[in-house]
Amino acid sequence: MIRTASEQAKGAAPAQPLGLYVHVPFCASTCDFCAFYQIEPTAAAIGSFLASVEAEAGLVAWPGPVTTAFWGGGTPGLLAPRDLARLAEVVRARAGGAPAEWTVEMAPASVTAARLEVLRAAGVTRISMGVQSFQPARLESLGRKHTREQVYRACERVRAAGFANLNLDLMFALPGQSAEEWDSDLAEAIAVGPEHLSTYCLTFEEDTALWARLAAGKVKLDPEREARFYEMTWDRLAAAGYEQYEIANFARPGRACRHNLNTWRMHEWVGLGPAAASQQGGWRGANVADLAQWTAGLTRGERLTGERTRLTPALLAEDALIFGLRTNEGVDLDAWRQRSPEAPWDEAEARLARLEEEGLVRRERAVFRLTARGRLLADGVGAELVGAFTGPSSAPQPAAAARPAGGRRTAGAA
Repeated sequence: MIRTASEQAKGAAPAQPLGLYVHVPFCASTCDFCAFYQIEPTAAAIGSFLASVEAEAGLVAWPGPVTTAFWGGGTPGLLAPRDLARLAEVVRARAGGAPAEWTVEMAPASVTAARLEVLRAAGVTRISMGVQSFQPARLESLGRKHTREQVYRACERVRAAGFANLNLDLMFALPGQSAEEWDSDLAEAIAVGPEHLSTYCLTFEEDTALWARLAAGKVKLDPEREARFYEMTWDRLAAAGYEQYEIANFARPGRACRHNLNTWRMHEWVGLGPAAASQQGGWRGANVADLAQWTAGLTRGERLTGERTRLTPALLAEDALIFGLRTNEGVDLDAWRQRSPEAPWDEAEARLARLEEEGLVRRERAVFRLTARGRLLADGVGAELVGAFTGPSSAPQPAAAARPAGGRRTAGAA
């Protein structure tokens, strides 16, 4: 059973959930849109990574057993079966066996029966595949190295291995992508029958090939076009029986990603690996994004976690609003007033009331949720609410919402 955000904030659960995120930085190639830390795999680098993850896990002051785990990257599914088994033991040791939900990201081209067999035996419950598109031209433009045929074969192998929980990642508003192409992608994804779909609007991250194309004027932003893609996605997936539980995430009933939800509800998670983020023990921070530096620190018995931020009641409340409003369940202000009574709630409520007047937020007793228009302007709504805690900000601007704030991987969410 997944408890509501109100129950979580009030401490109704008998034990607080604890997430574990492992960043596996190895990729065979770099996609044009990807800004996550990654390197090419070599035997020496993989061996160093695995030993260092084991060492880092030993330095963590674990507050309890791990309840959800997520391996992101990079491409965790690129590891050899024996390496996957070794990494799995780190999770099992901290969870007392297999956690209730355990997700591993895989690229379609790296899905093999041998890898899946090891993951299934270890207790992995959920496979997440970065499909992005079924259109050959779009895959090429993104720098993806798989084919649509490989996607279908990978899905068949996942099912044959006994996995009953599959997520597919898709991207829309790509350069040159038509509404008809996106509708076709959605139709093909639905036909595969995954329990979960994550649909992301293309964003332009600095230090990526797509950013360079944007800076050179070769591609252009079009917020109105993005908004149409969003609305089309929401309608299409709702008609297919998928429940939207966050702006970018849709699931069959009971299949929402627990790891995601616990992260957005501001519970604790531990990040292992270079560039992995943690929120634990009253602080938040990310490991250095460099395998050699991260490994060198661990050989000295030191976790190189930079930019540590103390988790004050005001900061937790701020993030609870920003992340919580992106979810369909919304934010219960009464519950959060109890959890973080020191936060400037009067100012936050004043801003929420103004957003309600503008038709971006609706209120049901103490619970605030975004309206359909508010979901399209979620980034602007978030910027306005940050001002309640940190000072004035500009009003929401008419631009479509971007990918989940903080990133799916480095923030510990999937």
